[in-house]
Order: sequence, then structure tokens, then C-alpha cells
Amino acid sequence: MATTIRKAHYFSMRTPNRAGQGARLLNGLAAHGVNLRAFTGFPNAGRAQVDFIPYDVAKFTRAARKLGFKVSKKKTVFLAQGTDKAGAVAGICSRLAKAGINMVAMDAVAAGGARFGAIFWVKQRDVARAARVLRAR
Repeated sequence: MATTIRKAHYFSMRTPNRAGQGARLLNGLAAHGVNLRAFTGFPNAGRAQVDFIPYDVAKFTRAARKLGFKVSKKKTVFLAQGTDKAGAVAGICSRLAKAGINMVAMDAVAAGGARFGAIFWVKQRDVARAARVLRAR
């Protein structure tokens, strides 16, 4: 299977960096029927930043509003999926580097069944150029 790369929308939010916060956020969304393509979180300046990448943006924004989440405006992230092999994401990184585009962050994982998945960010001003370089849909 060839690697496919596509653009998706995501929303960020800052939350207290305490046990149970992620569960509270995710359970709230699940109770509203929100399914996520990806979710990631990390410490940031004494708090935590979480990023939600929903399948259905409208459903997510409705649920977030009802739950009182203070999420960012919609931004663009890239999703990659393909056959897992040595260097599976190295080609993506190399193509961006050759074009002079800085990858801000990446999370990648072997998904089992000889597959991998990755989410990665570039600066919003570089999204269109990165999409062209990567032939992202």
C-alpha cells in the first residue's frame, strides 16, 4: 500500500495538567457522539495542550460549545497512512526539508498489520505549499 497523505482540521485547547483531564474531555465528546481521527496531548507551560482531530468538524464544534471547551479556531494538520517499513516517515520529512518547510511536530505509530499512521504539523502559513510538495488531498 502506498503512503497517502491528507489534510484534516484540528482544534487545540489548554487544560490543567492533572490526572483525569484527558478522560474528562474524551468522555464528554464521546457522550455527544464525537469520533476522533486522532487526539494528542503534551505539557505546555505548566498546563497541558490537547489537540482534537475530529471526523466531523460540525459535530465536534457543537459538542465542544455544549461542553464549555475553549478550543482554538479550526487549523490544518496532515495525516499520513501507509505500509509500515523502516523509514516509513523519513520520506515525508525529507520532502518537506528539501522544500525548506519546517515540520513543527509529528506523532507516528506502527498500527499493526504492517501499517503505520502519523499526524504532523507545519506552520499554518506553510500548509498550502506543504500540501503541494506532499501531494496531500
